[in-house]
Amino acid sequence: MGSMQLQPRPLYGIGTVARLTGIKPDTLRIWERRYQLGASHKSSSGRRQYTQADLEHLQLVAALVAAGTRIGEIANSDRRTLEVLLRVQSDSPREQVPAAKPRVLFVGEGLCNWLEEHQGCLANVNGMLASTSLAEVKGDEAQELSGFDEIVAQCDSPGMASLQALETLGELNPGSNILLLHGGGSQRVLASLEEDGVALSEFPPEPSFLTFHFSRNAAQREAARGSHNLGELVEVSRKMFSDDELAVFAAMKSEGECECPEHISKLVQALGEFEEYAANCPVGGWRDASLHACVYAYAGRARWLMEKALSLVADAHDQAPEAQAPQAQAPSTH
Repeated sequence: MGSMQLQPRPLYGIGTVARLTGIKPDTLRIWERRYQLGASHKSSSGRRQYTQADLEHLQLVAALVAAGTRIGEIANSDRRTLEVLLRVQSDSPREQVPAAKPRVLFVGEGLCNWLEEHQGCLANVNGMLASTSLAEVKGDEAQELSGFDEIVAQCDSPGMASLQALETLGELNPGSNILLLHGGGSQRVLASLEEDGVALSEFPPEPSFLTFHFSRNAAQREAARGSHNLGELVEVSRKMFSDDELAVFAAMKSEGECECPEHISKLVQALGEFEEYAANCPVGGWRDASLHACVYAYAGRARWLMEKALSLVADAHDQAPEAQAPQAQAPSTH
């Protein structure tokens, strides 16, 4: 087997990138011509094609330029440098720095061909495609398949070679989520994979299943972020919703008369009240103070996570074709 060829999947045209970054198309063309900053791909007809990584990089650049930085000073900077600069310059760095989309490795010729017709599955991930058989993932060439948050592999009939390949991918990407799309095969092998924590589904998958899979794993990673780092945990998270906006959510009815908006909005409000209580709770001595500081930090984290959940429910409500919300100003989810 030759060297693994990883191919990013371009997702966006210049118009979409201009809208998502606030940079005019003419400016994007000038930056590309002058600083080689822009689309990493072009179609056969010469149209610029931007990957998710291209978009995120330009969003950082746009935020710094808006804050007063000259483009010539940062045009050749990598993402990590841009993030540090933005955190230093911004009054609210957590809002200014766009969260990186999860890096997902797709392995399998059939899967890569399928994604050509279902590119919507890649909209919220930074995908890299390895159009090769899963069984060929071995040897020194496999070392290139590292640094990913998620792995989606396709194999018609998993066998021992597939087991070894998935084990190799797991070792190269510790902590990553692995999903195997298969066409059947030995139940013993499939059961062994499940015991090892590999998620299984049939190939070809439902596009909505992949979207759910990525969203769920992203939510789990976000929930875990900071849970073992008190310095990050106690960082104050600005409230996403006002009391009036929570009242609007509480009156919403989602598809199927789901009462999630009402229950979550009440929970967010209760957590906010407890967070305020914990902040003002009287303490006696350093030990008591440290205990209440942790209580306050966890209350704030819980409130923030439930606000994120409420944002998802609100977005789903807005997209439902028959959703009816009370006549009120649309809540801002920031």
